[in-house]
Amino acid sequence: MPLHRDTPGNNPAIPFTFNEINKKLITEILKRYPPQYKKAAVMPLLDLGQRQLGFTSISVMNEVARLLEMPPMRVYEVATFYTMYNRSPVGRFHVQACTTTPCQLGGVGSDKIMEAIQSHLGIHPGETTEDGLFTFSEVECLGACVNAPMVQINDDFYEDLTAESTITLLKALQASAEATGMAGGTAGLAGESDKGMGSTKGTDRGAVSGEDVHVQAGRKYQVGKVKVPSPGPMSGRKTCENSKGLTNLTSEPWGNETLRQDGQL
Repeated sequence: MPLHRDTPGNNPAIPFTFNEINKKLITEILKRYPPQYKKAAVMPLLDLGQRQLGFTSISVMNEVARLLEMPPMRVYEVATFYTMYNRSPVGRFHVQACTTTPCQLGGVGSDKIMEAIQSHLGIHPGETTEDGLFTFSEVECLGACVNAPMVQINDDFYEDLTAESTITLLKALQASAEATGMAGGTAGLAGESDKGMGSTKGTDRGAVSGEDVHVQAGRKYQVGKVKVPSPGPMSGRKTCENSKGLTNLTSEPWGNETLRQDGQL
């Protein structure tokens, strides 16, 4: 939806500034471009703003426009064109289920995956759970057709899904959120939670300590015994190899002993 309408949680009067970590990242990003072309950094800066706040608000867009010295409308054009920018708040885990033809036909089919997600979370595409933990979206091709059906959750692909493995994944994410204090609130650093370890709000939310947050870009979490499936195929495959085994390169490669020795080759 390209049109923006002010809401209590998303309007230009709400201030937004990048935190210290992201300010350093912005400095590094801008070094990649000649000064007169720094507006080319609009996409990575919008992404940073979304990761910090949890969504690409109008205030994030205006701050990016200010930093890059470009008309705000030019930033709005980018943010409304690419679906990677969420212009309304999403949950801690943004579950994007692909329903394009390969996922419809591959494995158990994406219909089964959609049904499993809706049944377990109690929401439909375009909705967010009441605790703010999951947002569910139906999307077009995500480019992992060989491992269909699949979903993208935040930045990670989970492939070769069945209804059962999908629910197992969602349960693991729920448990990890409870263990780390990330349950509820928005996906960015602005959310709050009264569960789990570490600080309950701000840049230290869910982290072991504030020092860990500022020493490195990635935060550390103590998840305890909670195990979340690794991204990738959930069928036992390592990548996209044939699930029934090799269909070629099944014998020793030819060497000189298999070639003609009469000098006619």
